[in-house]
Amino acid sequence: MKHPNLVILYGCTSRHSSELLRVYEYISNGTLADHLHGDRAETRPLCWPIRLKIAIETASALSFLHKSGIIHRDVKTTNILLDENSTVKVADFGLSRLFSTDQTHVSTMPQGTPGYVDPEYYQCYRLNEKSDVYSFGVVLTELISSKEAVDITRHRHDVNLANMAVSKIQNNAVHELVDPSLGFEKDPEVKRMMVSVAELAFRCLQQEREARPSMDEIMETLKGIKGEKCRKLPDVVDIVVSRGDDVGLLRHSDPPPVSPDADMCNSSWDTAARSF
Repeated sequence: MKHPNLVILYGCTSRHSSELLRVYEYISNGTLADHLHGDRAETRPLCWPIRLKIAIETASALSFLHKSGIIHRDVKTTNILLDENSTVKVADFGLSRLFSTDQTHVSTMPQGTPGYVDPEYYQCYRLNEKSDVYSFGVVLTELISSKEAVDITRHRHDVNLANMAVSKIQNNAVHELVDPSLGFEKDPEVKRMMVSVAELAFRCLQQEREARPSMDEIMETLKGIKGEKCRKLPDVVDIVVSRGDDVGLLRHSDPPPVSPDADMCNSSWDTAARSF
């Protein structure tokens, strides 16, 4: 099973060996968790274009798994590896389960990582591909907020990032959730995209799995969010001038401010655009 965003399994020991060993490709740039809120977050912070690229590539890998009849069951930022070009390699299939396309779910004891586990799976012991969708919703929230999935130092209502995200988005307080260093308040285009990703995360985090989108729909939605940036044309505005003072104001007004993130991330947009 090969996909550009899945870590490559080179081989494993025989089933007759005393220990089962698997050999995977080496990914040198750490995990997504390292770059969002770990030891690489300060030295190598990820700008918004790279984060959106990571979201798309992770969704592509999970969509491929689901079409192949595989539920990952442990989607989280520590299982999303990044190479030297920040290309995603989804890893750790130790909890993965096979399922038939005609099955609605697999009955199994809940396993996974606190903060990422689908609540319906946890309560009913019913696993399906929408369980991965819930976990991916948490990953999307981490990408826009740079916060950990579980943090006991936060307010008791916000210890679980998924709960925090749902509450903030429902109350139109996305600005309180996002990482301000990504240019949310300074760059209208970044703000538009981050709000769209937050809304997508909200859909993924619905308690009822029927209300969640499929991974294929998520992937296409993310590509659309990114594509709008690439295709967006300047707005055409008709200006009606009624007084000479208005003309003077227009002539002497300062140009609109440019986000300080723009220069740093322009090359990242170019790289991301060439990837799709």
